[in-house]
Parts: sequence; structure tokens; C-alpha cells
Amino acid sequence: MAGSPCYWAASRVFAIVATPGTPPLEKTKMTFKSLLDDWANAENPTRTSETYNVHLSVEDAACLHALADLFPGTDHERIITDLLSAAIEQVEAAIPYVPGEKVIREDEFGDPVYEDTGLTPQFLELVRKHRKQFEG
Repeated sequence: MAGSPCYWAASRVFAIVATPGTPPLEKTKMTFKSLLDDWANAENPTRTSETYNVHLSVEDAACLHALADLFPGTDHERIITDLLSAAIEQVEAAIPYVPGEKVIREDEFGDPVYEDTGLTPQFLELVRKHRKQFEG
């Protein structure tokens, strides 16, 4: 059906692999512009040993291959990993702040800053938990 919102799985499956025993990189703000700059410089970040298989839509697979063609020496794994990292940072930033009852500090104007009772503290705690598992 033309114009339907269906997505077709691409015939390729990509595995995201990392090197165990290497120290984690310092988390930096990842933007899509900085990805393009990083790919042009061909630096490789540290990875975990965990792998994840993903099935891409045909359109996403075509875009992935086009990006790899535009940046020779940047493999599909690197592009997928970097795009996922940038997307996760944007999702984390989009989690809304939900002020609780408890005042945790005062800002520079002396106004109270309330603890966040939204998903951010739970998310950050779960990230710490899982990071410890990956680090051993």
C-alpha cells in the first residue's frame, strides 16, 4: 500500500561490539555535527564487550551505508554506535524535571532548588548500576 507507515526490515543485521578492559571515555555532549567532525577525524572510542543485534529499516540501512561512503574508514558499527549515543543523550535531556517537596540547595539568587522526583534520578541510578556491571 503506497504511503503506508510500514517499515521493512533491512536484510543486514549489525552487531555492536566493544573492547573489554579499556577505561570508559569521559562523557561529552554528542551532537550530530560533532559526529560528522569525529568521523572525518576517524578517532575510535572505547566500547564494551556487549553486542546488540539490530534490524534496520531499508531507509535507515541505506542512510547508514551512505554515511559510511561519505566517511571512508568509518565502519557501520561506529556510525550506529555514535548515532545511538547522540540519540540517548537527547532522550536523557528530554526527560522532564519534576520538582519534589524537598529543597536540596539554593540557586545563585537564593531561591530553593527542589529535588527531581521525575524519571531522571531513577535513570541515572540505573545507568550507574549497569555501568558497574560492564566495568566488572
